[in-house]
Amino acid sequence: MIKIIIVLIILILGLGFYFLFITKEKEIQPELLKKPMIEETKLEASKKAAEKISIITIYDNYLADPRLKTGWGFSCLVKIKDRNILFDTGADSETLLSNIEKMGIDPKEIDFVFISHLHGDHIGGLPGILEIKPNLKVYKPESFSGPTQIINGVWTTGPLGTWIKEQSLIINSEKGLIVITGCAHPGVVNIIKKAKEIFPQKVVYLVLGGFHLAGASDFELKSIINDFKKLGIKKVAPCHCSGDRTRELFKAEYKENFIENGVGKIIDI
Repeated sequence: MIKIIIVLIILILGLGFYFLFITKEKEIQPELLKKPMIEETKLEASKKAAEKISIITIYDNYLADPRLKTGWGFSCLVKIKDRNILFDTGADSETLLSNIEKMGIDPKEIDFVFISHLHGDHIGGLPGILEIKPNLKVYKPESFSGPTQIINGVWTTGPLGTWIKEQSLIINSEKGLIVITGCAHPGVVNIIKKAKEIFPQKVVYLVLGGFHLAGASDFELKSIINDFKKLGIKKVAPCHCSGDRTRELFKAEYKENFIENGVGKIIDI
């Protein structure tokens, strides 16, 4: 009889501990569910921060920052995620490196150089960069046979044109495509059409760089601007070989969506 009573007591105590544990587990469970949600929020914030894109013009014949030097040519630094891409290198190392230093850019942090075409006003500063970072990877038009993804979200159009082979950079951003041109020898409209051919479902958010339209007539310029509007391009930032009149007419048409580009201009997207 005593043994039966002892067994019953053990069973009752066991059931008591069991229900107590279940109750506590139910109380704790919502807190456990909150932790992954907090971590997910942090990850989302981190992801958004990583997707910020900055384009810094560091060599150009137009001026945006009076502290810097101008020169005939073009170069810009593209900061995307954890990568730094140097697009072209201007015409000389002295001007390029001087501007880089004054803007607080560390050339050792450049991950690779993207050369649009092999003209002196776009490759002249390369020796100075390679002297600082000798093993730096350099992509020129001949490096590719067609459109190619270089890193995640960053593409080359591949070499375009017949007489002068030139490639342009395409960044597939959340706001749309960002197209960066060196001199647009193959035709700036043709380059944009190529970008849209690669990404048919994407809008073109920004076209930046040399448009190669200095000396074009108003009729030609208005026709090209009309093509830009038809192609749905949201913002423009012409510089280098685009020409003063080109910038005037694009500004008149694009208004607040026209970006005054030049040495020292920082465009955050």
